[in-house]
Amino acid sequence: METPQPTPVEMPHAEGGMVGRIKRILLEPKAEWARIDAEPETVAGIFTKWVLILAAIPAVAGLIGALVFGYGAFGFVYRPAVAVAVGGAVLRYVLTLCGVFVLALIIDGLAPQFGGTKNRVQAMKVAAYSATASWLAGVFGIVPALAILGLLGLYSLYLLYLGLPRLMRVAEDKALPYTLVTLGAALVLGLVVMAVVAPLSAMFIGRSVYGPAAVAAGGGTVAVPGGGSVDLTKLQETAKKLEAGQQAKAVAPSALQALLPAALGDYKRTEISSAGANAGGIGGSEAEARYENGGNSIRLKVTDMAAAGAIAALGSALNVESSRQTATGYEKAGNVDGRMTSEKWDSKSRDGSYSVVVASRFMVEAEGIVPSVDALKQAVGAVGIDRLEAMAK
Repeated sequence: METPQPTPVEMPHAEGGMVGRIKRILLEPKAEWARIDAEPETVAGIFTKWVLILAAIPAVAGLIGALVFGYGAFGFVYRPAVAVAVGGAVLRYVLTLCGVFVLALIIDGLAPQFGGTKNRVQAMKVAAYSATASWLAGVFGIVPALAILGLLGLYSLYLLYLGLPRLMRVAEDKALPYTLVTLGAALVLGLVVMAVVAPLSAMFIGRSVYGPAAVAAGGGTVAVPGGGSVDLTKLQETAKKLEAGQQAKAVAPSALQALLPAALGDYKRTEISSAGANAGGIGGSEAEARYENGGNSIRLKVTDMAAAGAIAALGSALNVESSRQTATGYEKAGNVDGRMTSEKWDSKSRDGSYSVVVASRFMVEAEGIVPSVDALKQAVGAVGIDRLEAMAK
């Protein structure tokens, strides 16, 4: 059966240049993918005019942030040596460029498995332009305290979901599975590259990952290599919400700061701060405080991912659980009461952390040196989960 081709449309005049494209891909992605689809291009042209420029943003921003501000909080700052910082930035940039190129190969190689058409140029378009949001979000790396706002780059997942089916000529009912397999392959690729093992051919996920029924229906639950599963129905529901334009404006940093209590039992608050940022209409805010009680201390932080909250909702569809046990502690993550939760504890050092994602938008996390992990859980609870859920409505 022949794969349906997109219906040609007459596109209205659009602002030219890189800035114009950035605005459109973020604010009107469907229309912009149609323009991108129709443009005559080459792999080299896309790489030099788009990837080489935008992919440098996270590396340069991180370099500036490391050298100017350093890493740390509450007066404890570490500034790496210039050579170390520059070397790390260069390595990050090179790996990003390689990643885009290989992601394009993955997209191109998987297309026939979902009824699509192999086309190296179209695959490069998808890999390059869908990454725009994540690269722009990298600017928050200039101020390490705002690095968490780099999560706003998750909007790139939505861009990928929209661009893949149109440019690779995949039917709508197979768009979601195609996107998931592509992301899965890219994730495996990243892990292997970091470990410097296995050939690139091992990055492709075989047809056996997704059963024919799941692919055809665009729903159901499928296994993920390495453990866990993905609920395609939940992913489809989230995608529809995104298409409907459901966005959220970040609450003021002062409002988040007001959620941090003056004391946590016997722990007295010694410092408090908040910050917010906005880029391309996508913003976020956060507030954190430090509490001390003798030799024990807790850092409590609440972050509003705002517009990225809808993207973060994809996490509820990933039924993945992980755990690791050591001689003196443990690490575990998974869904608890419908919320993504992570926990880490070492009984020897009495050092741990505990975090919860609330309403697929807010993240509350506590870390520090305490008698038991229960103190960290109580600190997270003190923020008021019900108040955060009310803010998200």
